[in-house]
Amino acid sequence: MSAYQARFKVWRGDPSGGGLEDFTVEVNDGEVVLDIIHRLQATQVSDLAVRWNCKAGKCGSCSAEINGRPRLMCMTRMSVFSKEETITVTPLRAFPVVRDLVTDVSFNYEKAREIPAFVPPPELAAGEYRMQQMDVERSQEFRKCIECFLCQDTCHVVRDHEENKEAFAGPRFLMRIAELDMHPLDAAAGTGLDRRTTAQDEHGLGYCNITKCCTEVCPEGIKITDNALIPMKERAADRKYDPLVWLGNKIRRRES
Repeated sequence: MSAYQARFKVWRGDPSGGGLEDFTVEVNDGEVVLDIIHRLQATQVSDLAVRWNCKAGKCGSCSAEINGRPRLMCMTRMSVFSKEETITVTPLRAFPVVRDLVTDVSFNYEKAREIPAFVPPPELAAGEYRMQQMDVERSQEFRKCIECFLCQDTCHVVRDHEENKEAFAGPRFLMRIAELDMHPLDAAAGTGLDRRTTAQDEHGLGYCNITKCCTEVCPEGIKITDNALIPMKERAADRKYDPLVWLGNKIRRRES
């Protein structure tokens, strides 16, 4: 495919407001959307704000919405669009705009801090941890997350209902809880922390209705819904409705 002129609509503005602006810009073979945004900066709008770092699909910085779909700009090839197509680039809708394509994603870091960290087993010293590979593989997939927050952006619980943000951690961090709950050496239960109960009661697991939209936009191909959220829901339900747990709670309440 030789060079051609593409039509772009790019959102420009700040917290007070903004809108889409039209541009025509050159596209060359093998380029990605981030290349075109950089060309716009270099040739037409030098003050266009965009966040990026590695340009290799590993830092998660260049998240945006391209034709309405949450994507990494550095991993979205121009060849997937026709030459006649107008390409629209807008900031992540679920988070407040800082300027142009840059959004304030601090919500995600606040949620990360709310999740209790891995609790090492007290009987083992650092360097003595041993795990079976099959146990490691259960949660190893989730470690591929690059924290691009595309799953958070596309989740309608966060995206369409601002009032849910206080009570809902979102798929990225519910996946983190699931990862810790699956960890064969996590000793949180010994400290009185029940990750399954807190996932439901404190981090909003019940808000998730498993539409799989988070899985569909994950650039790392993590099966967030099938391998993390659904199993976590099942374990939380088992815990909540376990008759022995119910009886133990009832006895403790009577004693107190």
